Amino acid sequence: QVQLVESGGGSVQAGGSLSLSCAASGYSDSRSCMAWFRQAPGKEREGVAAFTTDGRTNYATAVKGRFTISRNIAIAEATLYLEMTSLKPEDTAMYYCAVDVRTWFPCGSLAAVTYNRWGQGTQVTVSS
Repeated sequence: QVQLVESGGGSVQAGGSLSLSCAASGYSDSRSCMAWFRQAPGKEREGVAAFTTDGRTNYATAVKGRFTISRNIAIAEATLYLEMTSLKPEDTAMYYCAVDVRTWFPCGSLAAVTYNRWGQGTQVTVSS
């Protein structure tokens, strides 16, 4: 059973940087898709970044060039990272990591419905 725990959120001024981490215990198959999402108050959860099936990356337009997704996969566990730079007030949200435990489904989607395991989230607040 995959369990996800995010960390690294906080408050920063516009233009600053933050790094998020997500510890994925029970992650045993690199074919399982991994991604970051965020949800601001009153808004729907939106995809931020994801790995594609061939290991490339897919970013939402709003964060392209500013955010970087990376990961480290070990035996029965993985760590997903999100490096965020040039942060803007509109980046303020709860950030979630997500995994699709299906190993046959193509990866890279930024649609929340694709993913079936979620962390509890970590808050990122960017002030102007």
